[in-house]
Amino acid sequence: MLNERLRQTLMDLAQTGTLTTYKDLANRLGLVPPGTIHRIGEALETLMKDDVAAGRPMLAALCVSRMQPGIPARGFFSAAHVLGVFSGEPTGLEACAFHATELWRVLSFYGNQRRSSPE
Repeated sequence: MLNERLRQTLMDLAQTGTLTTYKDLANRLGLVPPGTIHRIGEALETLMKDDVAAGRPMLAALCVSRMQPGIPARGFFSAAHVLGVFSGEPTGLEACAFHATELWRVLSFYGNQRRSSPE
């Protein structure tokens, strides 16, 4: 159930071009401590697996770190590496370029869904 709510929340954010932090995402989903960030991280990794398997852009790219504004935490890059879609260091220019590309894919894919849906 968390994964379904997470996917819908991220799809809604993608349609408006909005990034979120892990903490904000946990709050949006109504998670309460302890372990909220850990649960979000695990759910995001599951979402990444599903997105890669389905050939979709990874919605998890919308979730960025408060500590490194504008870029996801290291776990995003580690999971992407395990999934075979990223092969660089989880910090630095390679990570920034990969994230920027994936973010563009997400915003293009989900933004187009909104524009193409009947109003």
